[in-house]
Amino acid sequence: MKHLIAGAFCLSATVMALPAAAKPASKPVVIGYLPAFKGPMLPHMDTIDLSKVTHINLSFVNPDAQGQIVSDTQMACMDTHGHGPTPLADVKAVIARAHASGVKVLISLGGGIIPACSGDWPTLLKPENRTPLVQNLLAFVDETGLDGLDVDLEWQVLTAIDRAGEYTPFIRDLSAGLKARHKLLTCATASAEGGMIPVDSIPYFDYVNIMSYDGVGPSWGTAGQEHSSLAMAKRDIAVWQARGVTKAQLVLGVPFYGHAFGTYANGMLDYKGLLATYGDTVAANDIIGKPCNGCDYVTYNGRPTIRAKAELARQVGAGVMIWELTGDQPGPNSLLDALHDSLNPGAQ
Repeated sequence: MKHLIAGAFCLSATVMALPAAAKPASKPVVIGYLPAFKGPMLPHMDTIDLSKVTHINLSFVNPDAQGQIVSDTQMACMDTHGHGPTPLADVKAVIARAHASGVKVLISLGGGIIPACSGDWPTLLKPENRTPLVQNLLAFVDETGLDGLDVDLEWQVLTAIDRAGEYTPFIRDLSAGLKARHKLLTCATASAEGGMIPVDSIPYFDYVNIMSYDGVGPSWGTAGQEHSSLAMAKRDIAVWQARGVTKAQLVLGVPFYGHAFGTYANGMLDYKGLLATYGDTVAANDIIGKPCNGCDYVTYNGRPTIRAKAELARQVGAGVMIWELTGDQPGPNSLLDALHDSLNPGAQ
């Protein structure tokens, strides 16, 4: 999950040659994260309407301390939250399943919480270590047939890397290798000080996925607020437009989950779980209970807000990013269906 952690932020001052701007997609993109921490990923593919997704980001992968992505026949560090190591064959099977439906697949690096199996990113991105890591990542793309890489380094880890002046050089080197292969490079970023990618890295990305959610949670934010309102989406979009993200790059992130408070407090609750617990009225609303400081409530996005956000993203950006696909409930209350219909009004 993309957790908010306080941290400082500084911009890299390094000036480098920049790649050409990303080209607009032929239709709005729908980029959905598929997490390994919910168990084997391939069975989840059968629950997703792949005709309504353009890209899937497999999350999350980290290099080990030696910068290796694969160890023998298993992923060196793909955190599964106790479900066991991820075989490389499983990753390839998911990629093949997506490609058969015309969906592109990227591997997402990092995550909001870096697992213990990972190497230390600031160390791995030092000049003497960066080139071998980039080579390992590109070799992994070549071996698996991935369509690109998504960089989801966040908050304190991001800040430490950028303070050392190593974030943009890493992105520059990845971009060069991926563009030579006609592959994609994307990122996920928050919109608050301490969690934003540096401005000089922006031109290297094909898509900048704005994590416009988690405005309030168990240990952060202002109690009583919504965690992912339409107003927040508009503010976050304005931040990234001002920082130079083009319409062809800008992708608005939306949540398929909510945060609970008071007597509802059970941590993060996915949308399908909310439907199962509280019924179909969940689909038409964004709040369960009363949102105020000390009150009992759940904040999430129902279908009307998801539709409105998708329409906003269609007007000002390239499309929508979803955290995360397994949180949806297929059927008449599906959030993915609501996104698709709003992004593609002429197809209805």
